[in-house]
Amino acid sequence: MNAQTHYDIALIGSGSVNSFPGPDLAGHSIVQIDRGVGPQAVFGGTCLNLGCIPTKMFVRTADLALAPSESAALGVRERLEGVDWPAIRDRIFGRIDPISAGGEEYRASHEDNANLTLLRGEARFTGPKALRVELADGTTREITADTIVLGAGSRPEIPAIDGLADAAPQTSDTVMRMDALPASMLILGSGIIAVEFAHVLDALGVDVTLVARSQRVLRAADADVSARLTEILGGRIRLETGLDTTSVRRTAEGVELRGTRGREEVVLQAEDVLVATGRRPNSDRLDVAAGGIGLADGGRVAVDAYQRVLDPGGQVLPGVWALGDISSPDQLKHVANHQLRIVRHNVLHPEEMRRSDEMPVPFGVFTHPQVAWVGRDEETARAEAERSGREIRVAVQEYSSIAYGWAMEDTTGFLKLVVDAESTAILGAQIIGPEATSLIQLLVQAMSTGQTARDLARTQYWIHPAMPELVENALLQVAD
Repeated sequence: MNAQTHYDIALIGSGSVNSFPGPDLAGHSIVQIDRGVGPQAVFGGTCLNLGCIPTKMFVRTADLALAPSESAALGVRERLEGVDWPAIRDRIFGRIDPISAGGEEYRASHEDNANLTLLRGEARFTGPKALRVELADGTTREITADTIVLGAGSRPEIPAIDGLADAAPQTSDTVMRMDALPASMLILGSGIIAVEFAHVLDALGVDVTLVARSQRVLRAADADVSARLTEILGGRIRLETGLDTTSVRRTAEGVELRGTRGREEVVLQAEDVLVATGRRPNSDRLDVAAGGIGLADGGRVAVDAYQRVLDPGGQVLPGVWALGDISSPDQLKHVANHQLRIVRHNVLHPEEMRRSDEMPVPFGVFTHPQVAWVGRDEETARAEAERSGREIRVAVQEYSSIAYGWAMEDTTGFLKLVVDAESTAILGAQIIGPEATSLIQLLVQAMSTGQTARDLARTQYWIHPAMPELVENALLQVAD
């Protein structure tokens, strides 16, 4: 075992925390410890390698593959002749893998990082601000640091269902690198990852069955949006809602899933199964309890509004910080990036610390159609208004009611806007339909800068007949 080495700063992970080093820290000794993500233990975090970026590249491909089936309504007859899965996969990872490898090489050897030591291995706390690192070559290092920043992310959760782990299911870590597309796929889950992959796999020709314990998919969204997406997906794929999965078995033909719906037993079969029931923070892999670190719900590292890590009693642990999936319930890359900027500022400027929780958090779901939301849904806003004695107003604007919606012949998309009745402060917005993830940004900006619905509707031109008229018309309903 090597002697203990002390550093000014220890970083754990290579996702958003990878942006922590910089020229202004050239005078500090830094160690970056990264076990990698996924079966290949690649450098660069989940978003780059296994999440946001490759999935959206697959979504773009799926959208194109689905287009011929939707074009007949516009008088255009076209057909999909087939998909080349290896070409699709290799185009995506042929771009991503070199970025990952280049990022690791830059950290390991570039002159910009002369003050940084990169260790590829698994870190575990052995005491307050003390770590043992098991390196890939089998050796270990003992590390201490004045400042520790935890950015070790999360991993797919495998539910404790009889036989599921032994069935070697696909997860979001593995499904995008499959050697070949299966003829059929069971998807276990109904959240963001599940509905995105349901769209991708179905569009590329896989017979998809989505298995949900709840009656609706994407229950994190507004109830009306969730119900609409459930209806739309149910018209594309086999949707098994209200099903409690009791066992999964790998068979000679593929996978057999058994479940119950009330007193009914349901048996489903497919060539493969994808588990998309959520992600768990990697706090357990770090043995954070040994470092005196407290945990919040779901095993998240407990932090305050400044991203300072808390002990089990809720007190700040000086010099220990956390960001991203390991500590955030939102598990979103844009949240992790923001928290990284907050941590970096607070480490460098402890006399003028900034909070990380002062902006509304937007969500984007790249299924088909897209879904996006920010702030409160209608049900939550109504409950809060009743408790406070205030009133809300709700506007619903259909895509089919705006000119660009006519051009697209969209009959299912809509925007729901919730505002305070008196001030018209925007409390929340939900969109389901084309480019929802882009349109929501108009409302995110307004909420973040304090613009009311009246401000936003009346103080600018809205290009006609562009798609943002969906937002304008919803604002006009509540801006009087």
